[in-house]
Amino acid sequence: MKERLARYIAHDLLNQGQLVITDDEDLLGSGLLDSLSVMSLVHFIEQELHIAVPAEDVTIENFVSLAAIEQYLATREAR
Repeated sequence: MKERLARYIAHDLLNQGQLVITDDEDLLGSGLLDSLSVMSLVHFIEQELHIAVPAEDVTIENFVSLAAIEQYLATREAR
């Protein structure tokens, strides 16, 4: 799942197909993602992965890195 998310972020959101995003890279603090990008990522998750993401779950803690996103999505899938 992390690879799919990394590919979406690099290719579709940033238009930088060769960009390598590590699991623990701070997507928000580094400036890779801004609030609009995060909302696009949430939309991608909901449409492509069929996982509902409530607005109250769109937090820095849940979307700070690929590892954090994967952990959050695992808890959503378990519900």
